[in-house]
Amino acid sequence: MRKTLDFFFDVGSPASYLAWTQLPVICEEHGADIVYRPMLLGGVYQATGNASPATIPAKGRYTHMDYERHARRYGVPFRTNPHFPIITLFLMRAVTGVQLRQPLRLQPLLACVFKALWINALDLNQARLTAEILTDGGFNPDEIQRISQEPDTKAALKATTEEAVQRGVFGAPTLFVGDEMFFGQDRMDFVREALARA
Repeated sequence: MRKTLDFFFDVGSPASYLAWTQLPVICEEHGADIVYRPMLLGGVYQATGNASPATIPAKGRYTHMDYERHARRYGVPFRTNPHFPIITLFLMRAVTGVQLRQPLRLQPLLACVFKALWINALDLNQARLTAEILTDGGFNPDEIQRISQEPDTKAALKATTEEAVQRGVFGAPTLFVGDEMFFGQDRMDFVREALARA
């Protein structure tokens, strides 16, 4: 039986993007499968009383500088999005809906959205622009809109968000190897050690 790593994330989190770029290689090295757990970070914040680092100007500036530092270390493109925060309810419902109905298209969708947000720094608060990037990524925006509004999509996203809170999640990304929890994209050494022990 292969090892698993639960990856709770929200595409509106730059740290989730950075973790997403690193986890496949780390998990492959340790014979582990990633279980993608899309959640609504706004819901987590509301339930836990937490807030984005960007709400504290000095902390926000430092955090984005640190993201850039890690992106250089990882060798991946990254650009601070001037339109942050992005309201991700539609996007996370879209991710959840695609995962439920077209699981083989989950990674192309994540690549499309993460690139738009954290490489091209686009304003995906604009529905028209979001439709354009979906089209460019090979998706039908009308189909994605329909999938995102299906009752089981909404229920699944809500359930995963509630599960995350119950498991102690307060931000994104949060990773679990068994019951061991790791918050943030800068804990990869600990994740590697946990996978090696699992």
